[in-house]
Amino acid sequence: MKTITQHYVDGAFVESHGREVMDIVNPSTGKVIGRVTLGDEEDTRRAIAAAKRALATYGRSTKEERAKILRRLHEAVAARIDDLTAAMVEEYGGTSTFSRIIIEAGAKVFLSAEKALQELPLTRNLGKTTVTLEPAGVCGLITPWNANSFFLCAKLASALAAGCTAVHKPSELSSLQTQVWLECIHEAKLPKGLCNVVTGRGNVVGAELVRNPDVAKISFTGSVAVGKSIMRDGAATMKRVTLELGGKSPNILLDDADLKTAIPNALMIAFLNSGQACAAGTRLLVPKRRLDEVKQAIKDTIAAFPTGDPADSKTAVGPMVSRTQYERVQSYIRKGIEEGAEVLAGGEGHPQGLEDGFFVKPTVFVNVRNDMTIAREEIFGPVLCVIAYDDDEDAIRIANDTDFGLHAFVSGADIQRARRVASRILAGRIAINGMLDDQQAPFGGFKHSGVGREFGTYGIEAFLEARAILE
Repeated sequence: MKTITQHYVDGAFVESHGREVMDIVNPSTGKVIGRVTLGDEEDTRRAIAAAKRALATYGRSTKEERAKILRRLHEAVAARIDDLTAAMVEEYGGTSTFSRIIIEAGAKVFLSAEKALQELPLTRNLGKTTVTLEPAGVCGLITPWNANSFFLCAKLASALAAGCTAVHKPSELSSLQTQVWLECIHEAKLPKGLCNVVTGRGNVVGAELVRNPDVAKISFTGSVAVGKSIMRDGAATMKRVTLELGGKSPNILLDDADLKTAIPNALMIAFLNSGQACAAGTRLLVPKRRLDEVKQAIKDTIAAFPTGDPADSKTAVGPMVSRTQYERVQSYIRKGIEEGAEVLAGGEGHPQGLEDGFFVKPTVFVNVRNDMTIAREEIFGPVLCVIAYDDDEDAIRIANDTDFGLHAFVSGADIQRARRVASRILAGRIAINGMLDDQQAPFGGFKHSGVGREFGTYGIEAFLEARAILE
């Protein structure tokens, strides 16, 4: 049984002022494996004060000084890849393959931020006017449970590259992972107060960050509902915000796509991170004339995505993070059946032999209309909706007929045609023929998928304010 009672404030592990204790549950077994003491408003205010003190010096740091810190953080996180992976598998139920990939990406993001910083001019001359890009100030970084270490690294990297100091509020469901990550941060020997972390509930720790006047900026990844509340409540103190919210990403399968590669890619994109991914391609749009082929290809391929022990390298889909999330996904599967969609694979209940954990059957619905609940709302589980379309124009219409606009995918043999289709999709990122990534490219959404962008120079600029000096 592991017990966590400390937060990280002003360069040291400190005992929590908050007294609420929460069980840590292994989602693969449903058993309690630890307990964490959650922070309160006083813990948060102490962390904010430490970040404010550190800002007085760090806010005037040079690019070279910031780059050294980013490199030290990279080295510290990279040295603990195995431990971070093990914690993610145990506490979150992330498959070992995905967990290692995403944690390695988190370590690399510090180097990506360093590269972007070097490419970003912080001073610009406009005639006799000098424009400087200044740190926004103390930043509140609020991160979710579905890729804990990666999000902690990504937001911190951009904030520090900009010269800001930070107070993190990671999800309380990621407490064991956060503890290992904090050991990395401590090993990096950052100046006191640069990075402070308080684990607690959103309506306690997160709410204090949003309303506190000493916090200039909030960067949040999570649900649309919480993102809206941050915009509303942060307005009282004129908070700058970056919000990366939900998605219902379309994957347009063009009529010239090779199903031998397109269908395995489509299932991988849909079941990414056990379906608990905002960027997952959960609406597969297929030409009506190839619908029967697609259905057969899915039946032939889905066995390659087994559900099971996330520590097993052969497992493609692990458990949901909690019983609450399991029940949420089950309710959507039932809703799909009630609305008349056909279950091609999966369905309600636990996979056979996995009744003790929070496992969901990877589920594929066909005969889905885009006005059905399962096609409109983010399920955040391994559930794929197959929607038929008439032609390219119809596919684009359906793809854009959503409140979301975070990510999209286009699959086809003619790359120029795929690019033309991609250019008309209202989403922050569109990948052609696969799940692609570029840490220098902006990430964020249109419409209800959020406000602002992260990564590369775009992510650093989100933590900067322009100041003009005129002569």
